Amino acid sequence: MSDFVVDPRLVADSYPITELPLCQLRLMDDARYPWLVLIPRRAGVSEVYELSEQDQQQLWREAARIGKALKAHASGDKLNIASLGNMVAQLHIHVIVRHQGDPAWPGPVWGQGQATPYDKDSLAATKDRILALAGGLSFKG
Repeated sequence: MSDFVVDPRLVADSYPITELPLCQLRLMDDARYPWLVLIPRRAGVSEVYELSEQDQQQLWREAARIGKALKAHASGDKLNIASLGNMVAQLHIHVIVRHQGDPAWPGPVWGQGQATPYDKDSLAATKDRILALAGGLSFKG
């Protein structure tokens, strides 16, 4: 049995969508941005280099493929893929589609204004769309 547990701060700020081959895919609770988080299901990992080379490749494969699909779906101007970890040490990758003129453009989304939480209906619809996007992708080499 794995001892992988999602950091409570990520649980509080996001919703689970699905399990990819390596990562748990979650939706950030901020409807201002198409914003997903990938969390590798590996206990005690805070840096990409702590993953095996195979897991590193799989992590970027999942981030790139889900990001490409999300950007196309959201008709975004820019795809941001980032791992910071200053607030939450557990390794997690942010996948955010940006639009010129969004509330934080061109700066980072972190710390910009107040998050707009999803209401029950838009959350369900958004989760369904993301699940459909992810389901149509191949995350193998």
